[in-house]
Amino acid sequence: MSRDEKLILLTNDDGILSPGLRAAAEALAQVAWVTVVAPREQWSGAGRSLPPMTGGRIHIQRQEIGGDHWEVYAVDGTPAQAVQHGVLEIVPRPPDLVVSGINYGENVGSGITISGTVGAALEAASLGFPALAVSLETPKEYHHSYSEQIDFGAAAHFALHFATLLLATPLPADVHVLKVDVPALATPATGWRITRMSLQAYYLPVKPERDNLDGHVRVGYDRAITEGLEPDSDIAVLIHDKLVSVTPLSLDLTSRIDLEAWERELLSRM
Repeated sequence: MSRDEKLILLTNDDGILSPGLRAAAEALAQVAWVTVVAPREQWSGAGRSLPPMTGGRIHIQRQEIGGDHWEVYAVDGTPAQAVQHGVLEIVPRPPDLVVSGINYGENVGSGITISGTVGAALEAASLGFPALAVSLETPKEYHHSYSEQIDFGAAAHFALHFATLLLATPLPADVHVLKVDVPALATPATGWRITRMSLQAYYLPVKPERDNLDGHVRVGYDRAITEGLEPDSDIAVLIHDKLVSVTPLSLDLTSRIDLEAWERELLSRM
């Protein structure tokens, strides 16, 4: 790469073989040098976890992306760990942007911290890098697949669009991650809207069916009924308005209340 060329670190949570990852790489290569560092295996639902039992091995692989043969890096670890290894060991200099995605499945509502896609972006932001997390609305049965039936064309278009903006313009104060969710039937002409994270749950846990407690059964999940939504929320804009949802996220999870006033109130009750 040239000295003045922009550098993007690209990761995901679906794994190094994901067609969504390849679609993002091909699109982003139009505006920057892209280094792909992603989990070797499927890590959906990993959030920003850094489990101690992962090995951390880095496997150099060759993939065909956009007609060219790329050298990519598969990490034995979670999406957040892939970001750490990418930043600390692989990229030749600090990246100008970290992109996570394109994910099989939308990441909206109050459960977004469960998402490995969002978790990787949050980890990048915590390390001081602007970050973009891109997800595509897909049927649930494709969430853990590498199905070629999913068309990532529109999502790749918006990944490129917002990556280009972030490479040219610094994020505002208190914005550390831009979360982009693309409707299933979107085209490059689909509109987009700035949204807030809905406080409603979008995915709900489903009670396992089991005969005894020591059986190997996982808690499942299903989509919630999306009614009574905040009209400016990511769920409402994506699901009901069928527009691309663009949500600015902050690393600051502190409640936006008057902290001093609440402290006085609590002290008054002692």
